[in-house]
Amino acid sequence: MKISLDWLKDYIDLPESIDIRKLAYDLTMSTVEVEGAEPTAEKFNNIVAGKIIEVLPHPNADKLRICRTDVGGEIKQIVCGGTNLRDGMTVAVAKPGAFVRWHGEGGLVEIKNAKLRGAESYGMICASSEIGLFDLFPTEENAVIVDLSDFDAAPGTRLDIALGIDDVILEIDNQSLTNRPDLWGHYGIARELSALYGIPLKGISCGLACQEIAGSGNPGLRIAIDAPERCARYMGLRIENVSAKASSFKIQSRLWRVGQRPINALVDITNYVMLALGQPTHAFDSGNIEGGITVRKARDGEKLLLLNGRELSLSPEDLVIADDEEAVALAGIMGGSKDSVLEGTTDVILEIANFSALGTRKTATRFELRTEASVRYEKGIEPQRVELAASLSASLFASEFPSMRITACADNYPRPLMPPRVKMSLEWLARRMGKKIPEATIRAMLERLGFTVEIDGDVVDVTPPSWRSTGDISLPDDIMEEIARLHGYENFEPSPIVSSFTRTVNQREHELERRLREYLSFRCGMQEIFTYPWVKDTLIDTLSLPKDGMLRLSTPPAPEESRIRSSLLPNIIDAVSKNVRNFADGFAIYELAQVFYDRGYEPRQDEREKLPAQRRRLSGAIAGSPGDIGGLFRRAKGIVENMPRFTHMAPFSFGHREGEGAERTGKPAWADGTVWLSVMRGDEAIGCLALLSKKPALDCGIKQAAVMVFDLDVDAMKAFPSRTNSFARPSEYPQAEHDISMMFDESVKWSDIESAAMGKRGPDDLVREARFIGEYRGSQIPRGKKSVTVRLVIGSDAKTLTSEEIEKASGTITKRLSRQLGGELRA
Repeated sequence: MKISLDWLKDYIDLPESIDIRKLAYDLTMSTVEVEGAEPTAEKFNNIVAGKIIEVLPHPNADKLRICRTDVGGEIKQIVCGGTNLRDGMTVAVAKPGAFVRWHGEGGLVEIKNAKLRGAESYGMICASSEIGLFDLFPTEENAVIVDLSDFDAAPGTRLDIALGIDDVILEIDNQSLTNRPDLWGHYGIARELSALYGIPLKGISCGLACQEIAGSGNPGLRIAIDAPERCARYMGLRIENVSAKASSFKIQSRLWRVGQRPINALVDITNYVMLALGQPTHAFDSGNIEGGITVRKARDGEKLLLLNGRELSLSPEDLVIADDEEAVALAGIMGGSKDSVLEGTTDVILEIANFSALGTRKTATRFELRTEASVRYEKGIEPQRVELAASLSASLFASEFPSMRITACADNYPRPLMPPRVKMSLEWLARRMGKKIPEATIRAMLERLGFTVEIDGDVVDVTPPSWRSTGDISLPDDIMEEIARLHGYENFEPSPIVSSFTRTVNQREHELERRLREYLSFRCGMQEIFTYPWVKDTLIDTLSLPKDGMLRLSTPPAPEESRIRSSLLPNIIDAVSKNVRNFADGFAIYELAQVFYDRGYEPRQDEREKLPAQRRRLSGAIAGSPGDIGGLFRRAKGIVENMPRFTHMAPFSFGHREGEGAERTGKPAWADGTVWLSVMRGDEAIGCLALLSKKPALDCGIKQAAVMVFDLDVDAMKAFPSRTNSFARPSEYPQAEHDISMMFDESVKWSDIESAAMGKRGPDDLVREARFIGEYRGSQIPRGKKSVTVRLVIGSDAKTLTSEEIEKASGTITKRLSRQLGGELRA
């Protein structure tokens, strides 16, 4: 869900000291997960308002014009092929450095100074589709330039400021809103911020109260509810003297900023109310409604043609809105094509209703119809919200249609909602939270949230407000959660959990996984994450992972999340894209979990139940600066390379090898063409290590970071010996370090030098270790050569060595390197 900061300011005056990062962080820590905050300014960087001073013909092209354009204090010559150019016209100018979508198609293209058919051109005069504004300024032809002459836009003003759409859009994770139906609109988020920061909440500016609406017209609208268990309240307003004209730019722009396409004033008002309050509404063409409105269950086999052109065959499990002749809408989900708003509509019946959450969800799931309205009804909206929506709707209709009249109002409310009362003790609260909070503080917190609080001794009697009374608040634990989140989860001090163990259990598979987690978390500084087992289709496609063999969910959490993961990488990359903006210096994450395949079905515990093939995988990602790919690669390779040492396994090796199975064959499609390695166990590839290539990174929204990724088969690791480390007794005598510098051919690798220096060790060998110190290339080194400095660690288990013995051992190594690798000792 998208939330406009500008829209929120209608309801709450946020302190100037709170920047958008802090607001997003505070909301995430206390209420809902804010996945991102995107300023509209980013879309309009170097795109400004310009005023055409003069339109001149192009000397070499009939369809092009030369426009002398004021772009803010300077007149620039811009070549343009627009068909509606004129002197004095205010236009959108993309200056050099701006990014636009050429003719509204394809990817973004950077604008540069150019010469078009022999004429110099500074930047570009844009059509609405080229700068993402087509929904606000629709045209029938691509060559029509967006005309901004109706706006008071000074030349040189950044375009979003000139249009009054300068805003910050918060992206809210819908899954974090599941149990909070009050937050599915801007007013609900503003109410939460009011409680969070202790600042007043403004009332919604409405022209008429609900009681005035009901009394303003005659009650000539008949509304019957035949299924009160499915519809707790239904209000209808007959509004006359309206039309399907375009809505005001304020309404259109607000809808556009939060992802809704403006359609016409009648539809836009219903969407505006839903996004403001979280209360869906629907407008019927009054001329097509025969008689009154009845909320009833559908007849078996009854047909309904929806707005999207789909015809449904209904059953008594479905709830419909019907007139005296037939069903006209699928209640709480979508209107019918015949009776909804049409181009010639002049009178409407506005529906503002409350439908049951469970019934709406069952019908929406059965027909695979998830709409903005159904999603909100499924969460459980309180019927009291109908009154506020009616008032706001009436105000908006009056603003958009000054001559409109409300000629009828009916409100059928068979099942009023009674808020629950929850009692708890202060002693229980302190024990469960692990912290005692003062009584006055508890009262203040809950009252800021709209709760009614009575405290008698140790007993707290709490009544939640109507907007929290549809199942969200019903237990003492719910009240405790409200107090804890307002206090701040980060303000609770951790306390150790006391436990006792009576016997040891040797579970080597679990020990390996524990050691892997400890190694990555403690030694490597990585953060472990836990993701859902389902995967977004877009991520599968972006990483070019095969869909064949992936399991599908019969009832997915969302239509685009119908597949169960066969790799941890999509969710790992998704987590990087969501967090990369919050960590300027980079971060590292990993996940160790099961993946699933649609094959190899066999019983696991019960012979009657066959389960698909499952494997344990370990995936990680390290995000950092794009300018430090080498450092990221070395860190990622070091993490994987040292993993066996700290988890008691045989060493890994690296190469470009193909593994077994489609999921581990060759270079992964998502990997960079150069920076990738196979991770080997002997001759078997058990995983890979690679840089995420640029295209999938950009498609996932990772623009300003480079990401190294590793993916390993943990089940393949479990076949390793459990103990591979050995103990060597340290010498009782001192060891000496002796450096030698020798020249080698460029083709000689360090591994060859190390191998030759150590040779086949015997019990009397004095050289214990050969360490790489550095390489040097310069004017003193012949072309095709390099100087390598090696540090020899020399010692004996029997005595302290003399300088002569150390020199002799060093000389032996020098001769061996010269003989085997052609090394020359530098003077």
